[in-house]
Amino acid sequence: MIWIVGTLLGLAVLLALALAVAIQVNGARVLDTVDRIAGGARETVLLEQVRLGPDTAQVVDVYGSANKIAKPSPVVLFVHGGGWHSGDPNDYGFIARAFVPEGFVVVTAGYRLHPDGVFPAMLEDTVGAIAWTRANISRFGGDPERIILMGHSAGAYNVVMGVLDRQWLERETLGPEAVAGVIGLAGPYDFFPFTSDSARNAFGHVEPGEATQPIRFVQPRSPPMLLLHGAQDTVVQPRNSEVLAASLKQVGAQAELKVYPGMDHTDVLVAIASPWRDRRPVMTDILRFARDVSASVPVQDEIG
Repeated sequence: MIWIVGTLLGLAVLLALALAVAIQVNGARVLDTVDRIAGGARETVLLEQVRLGPDTAQVVDVYGSANKIAKPSPVVLFVHGGGWHSGDPNDYGFIARAFVPEGFVVVTAGYRLHPDGVFPAMLEDTVGAIAWTRANISRFGGDPERIILMGHSAGAYNVVMGVLDRQWLERETLGPEAVAGVIGLAGPYDFFPFTSDSARNAFGHVEPGEATQPIRFVQPRSPPMLLLHGAQDTVVQPRNSEVLAASLKQVGAQAELKVYPGMDHTDVLVAIASPWRDRRPVMTDILRFARDVSASVPVQDEIG
């Protein structure tokens, strides 16, 4: 009997390690599959996929509840990571399955990737997705006045830079009030000089390079921000979130910083998926922030 228990425990450990490696290598696609198996659909449905440009990456997926809702819901617009050279919004259904049951409409947005997309393509496409969401989300039960941006890694850069450097919102005739709040997961915000191939490929042509850095555009009239980072992140150092949060607070903007001990670059994203969703504080912190900032905006009338 003892050897059977030992064998089963050994197999469980091996499976856990194999899953961890698979998530590190194949990322969001594996995570999405695991979440779907472990947690189910959770009454979440893909409502529509919309192309926003000629590039196949310029797409948004809109998710909502299978059940009818009476009032417009707050919106989470999620932008994926991948070093500005990889990633597919289709692999992030687990984001929708995490937030739709909590009362949100979810939009996952793509953007042009290297080599077809280099700075400022990622910002143009991300802000284009914000503008599209503002103009269209009411058709899907979402409230255009309560849009919360969220991104992981490169996607966190996109959403933070897109709102801090006002020229990008202004190109879509939008201001900072178009966004109720911003959530950055393990994002790079102060990474010049460029030391990684992905950063050099995406930004190396820009002179001066400092013009690509969110930390250079901190200003008081910014949407509330929640910056999350794993303390063991070696891909994007936690200091990126730490210095941005401190700089925002210094000028009087609303910023909250959470650095999680023992978590790495991927862990902060994994924590949103099942079966890890209820085991780590990440989702709890995100939901609290998202509800707080969306509650501060008047709710629209019932859906017509």
